[in-house]
Amino acid sequence: MKSVSINGIARVDLGKKFAKQLRKEENVPCVIYGGKEGPIHFYAHSNEFRSIVYTPNVYLIDIKIEDTVSQAIMGDIQFHPVTDKILHIDFLRVFEDQMVKINVPVNISGNSIGVRNGGRLAINMRRTLIEALPANLPETIDIDITNIKIGQSIRVKDILLENIHFLNNSEDVIVAVGMDRLKVSISNWITWEKT
Repeated sequence: MKSVSINGIARVDLGKKFAKQLRKEENVPCVIYGGKEGPIHFYAHSNEFRSIVYTPNVYLIDIKIEDTVSQAIMGDIQFHPVTDKILHIDFLRVFEDQMVKINVPVNISGNSIGVRNGGRLAINMRRTLIEALPANLPETIDIDITNIKIGQSIRVKDILLENIHFLNNSEDVIVAVGMDRLKVSISNWITWEKT
């Protein structure tokens, strides 16, 4: 998994009043938590987060605050309901020897036989929840749909990746190829006309 760096500044003053002032100055209040260490409150300019928030990709993030670097993943993000500006971000510490739970994008590739034969592709899951050690975290879950025919699907249980545990229901359908509704209607009409 790719990693990016963020330069943060430690927050001395906490509370709504100071958070409001930070946001006025185009900064985003943040907190890093997890593990035995206490939470670290910091802030960074909103431009620092463009590459990690407004993208479908998932990253390991190196947060540099003064002389310390904490490796983390992004947790909860709060957006302004009207302007969609970032109000607050929670980061979760990552440790090399501890499993991480994270939603990873699903990447569909290939040209399905079923779609070429007139079927309709349905992508039911754009992300899937996995658990793995940081060193084994993939950037995406890649699925090749070339051999999927009409009426077939790929479920969570069909994806086998070493050192990765899927936390979604094993029967959940990730991608499927079904009959196009128009073709179903025409075939039903033809059957009705014959009778």
